[in-house]
Amino acid sequence: MAVSSPENPQPMRNKNQEEMKRFDPSAPPPFKVADIRAAIPAHCWVKNPWRSMSYVLRDILVISSFVAIAVLFKNTSWVWPLYWAAQGTMFWAIFVLGHDCGHGSFSDNPNLNSIVGHMLHSAILVPYHGWRISHRTHHQNHGHVENDESWVPLTEKTYETLDAPTKMLRFKVPLPLFAYPLYLWKRSPGKSGSHFNPYSDMFSPNERHYIVTSTLCWTLMVANLIYLSIVIGPTLLFKLYIIPYLIFVMWLDFVTYLHHHGHEEKLPWYRGKEWSYLRGGLTTVDRDYGIFNNIHHDIGTHVIHHLFPQIPHYHLVEATKAAKSVLGKYYREPKKSGLIPVHLIDNLVRSIKQDHYVSDAGDIVYYQTDYRMIGKKVE
Repeated sequence: MAVSSPENPQPMRNKNQEEMKRFDPSAPPPFKVADIRAAIPAHCWVKNPWRSMSYVLRDILVISSFVAIAVLFKNTSWVWPLYWAAQGTMFWAIFVLGHDCGHGSFSDNPNLNSIVGHMLHSAILVPYHGWRISHRTHHQNHGHVENDESWVPLTEKTYETLDAPTKMLRFKVPLPLFAYPLYLWKRSPGKSGSHFNPYSDMFSPNERHYIVTSTLCWTLMVANLIYLSIVIGPTLLFKLYIIPYLIFVMWLDFVTYLHHHGHEEKLPWYRGKEWSYLRGGLTTVDRDYGIFNNIHHDIGTHVIHHLFPQIPHYHLVEATKAAKSVLGKYYREPKKSGLIPVHLIDNLVRSIKQDHYVSDAGDIVYYQTDYRMIGKKVE
């Protein structure tokens, strides 16, 4: 029998690989949500509004500093690409803080959450309540083929109804990285409604006033941008705001897609009696973003966030470490990143290229590939 040793580690690696091959990620887990909750230290659930606000102030200070530097050196050509990359990343960072407001993990005060959430999300052209409510639907139905909301898989029947431009927008890199504004306006293929329309079927009648408020805040931000374009000129506004906004959109689509797609092993999607909140949540994936982990508030630590969105972002890493002993093989350790998470580009491209639709039938399904999309003949 082969024995693993520091000089001969290969047998142990092969054994671990074989065990992972035998592991079925779609099998019902031998633990409950309550077991995971019990493993997480009590202080991880405590929301500190002062600490949360400190992150808001930090990010606003950084964003303001970047604007001042860009304006000061606006005639220095090499400054602008650095500004766009840095500022777009900071726009993404304040989105994550607004996202925490939407979950109520920012503080226990709903009014504070709403005020800060509107301030942060409106500044980057996101309708706070509209997105908050649809994102709540996403968390409540994660991993469900029909009921999920974010990057939901297309059934084969829906996929076949898509026209060529829609397929290109959804499955040709880098176009999917610019999908978010379109999603806000008209949702995903196969779903109807708008995050700006209080009468969309995403919202109940008693939520309509929330949507009106958020759409009004969004409109005021657009009006403010138009006014700024008159004061400082459209070219400078384009450089200061529009390009960083597009970088932010790319960050958002990149990260949110990889939360639920692109893992090295195929992960299941559920419907019917096979779906449960726990099984759906366990299909989410943690990612390591290198130097960006702290900048974007550890949003890559996503499995525990999906199961327990009430946990503040600054406790997610500790909560995840505590929960690993319960999750076992259902937790997929993220590949460690260098300073820049370039390794994730391959995950993204490979998944978008291969993961096109799921079967119309079956309660446990996996992504399938339309080989016509990638130029291969089906024999």
